[in-house]
Amino acid sequence: MRNIKIIEVKSEIGAGTRGASLGVDALKIAALDFMSNFFVNFPNDVVETENNLLYEPIESPYAKRIKGVKTIYDRVSKVVETNLRSGLFPLVLAGDHSSAGATIAGIKMAKPKSRLGVVWIDAHADMHSPYTTPTGNMHGMPLAITLAEDNLDCQLHHPDEGTLKVWNELKNLGKICPKVLPEDVVFIALRDTEKEEDYILKKLGIKVIPVSEVRKKGVAHVVRQTLLSLQKCDDIYVSFDVDSLDSSISRGTGTPVANGLKEREAEDILAGLMQNHKICCFEITEVNPTLDKENLMAEIAFNIIQRSVNILLMN
Repeated sequence: MRNIKIIEVKSEIGAGTRGASLGVDALKIAALDFMSNFFVNFPNDVVETENNLLYEPIESPYAKRIKGVKTIYDRVSKVVETNLRSGLFPLVLAGDHSSAGATIAGIKMAKPKSRLGVVWIDAHADMHSPYTTPTGNMHGMPLAITLAEDNLDCQLHHPDEGTLKVWNELKNLGKICPKVLPEDVVFIALRDTEKEEDYILKKLGIKVIPVSEVRKKGVAHVVRQTLLSLQKCDDIYVSFDVDSLDSSISRGTGTPVANGLKEREAEDILAGLMQNHKICCFEITEVNPTLDKENLMAEIAFNIIQRSVNILLMN
C-alpha cells in the first residue's frame, strides 16, 4: 500500500506550443466528468510556476527560458525530495516535460545512494542539449540533463556563457552528476528523433522498445523486458508523456506523432510496471486541452492515471 501525494507542476515554459499549463486542471475536469473523487482522495502540493516568462523576450535561443527552468528545477526537486523522505509516493502531474529532470533530481536527492532506473514512455527521446537542439525548447532536454550528456560530437550551436552556466547548474543539481546511467534508461514507444539523438542513443547503447515490439510480442513481454533491463536498479521512475499515444487519440498534446500506442496498450504497460515494488515515482505530462476537442486527451490520461494508482494502492 503506497501513500500517494499528488504534485502539480503547471509549468509550460519548456514547451514550444502554449497550453500545457492547463493540463492539470483538464485532468481534474475529466475526473469530475467521470464522477470520480480522485483529486479529493489524495493530498497535493502545488509548485509555483514561472509562466509569466512567456510574455518576456527570449534571452537564450538554444535553451529558451533556461533561467526560469532552473527555478522550476529547484522547486520541483525540493518538493519531490521532501515527499520521498516522508515516505510518500510522488504522483507528478506536469505541464511540459522539461521539469521531469527535476523530478529525477529530487528522487536522487532523497536517495543519493540508490541506483535509479528510468522508464521513458514518449514519442521523443528528449536527449538534446543547447549544443544540438533544433528548437531551443527545453522539454526536448530533460534526459540529456539527467545523463549529463552534451553530445558535443554532434554540436551545431555555440551557446553563450550565461546559458552554459545555467545548463551546467541543471546537470549538477543536488551535487549528483550524472543522476542516471545510460544502461538504466528504457524508452518505450520512441519514434520521432533527430539524427543527433539517434547518434547519442546508439553511442550510449540505450534500450529502446518500439511500438512494433509492443504489437508483435505483447504488453507482458514489454513489461518483462523493461524490468529485466533495470534489474540492477534499486528504484525505478516512470515518466509518461501522452504523445507516446497514437496521434489519432493524442491530439490534445503539443507534439502528436503517428504510429503510437493505443490507449489500452499504454494502460496495460503502466499497470504491469506499477505492480513492481521498485517503482518510486510516476509522472504524467504534456496534456494540452487547448489543442483538443471535448477534453478527450485529459479523459484518456485520467483513465490511465486512475488505473495505475489503483494498482499502486493494492501493492
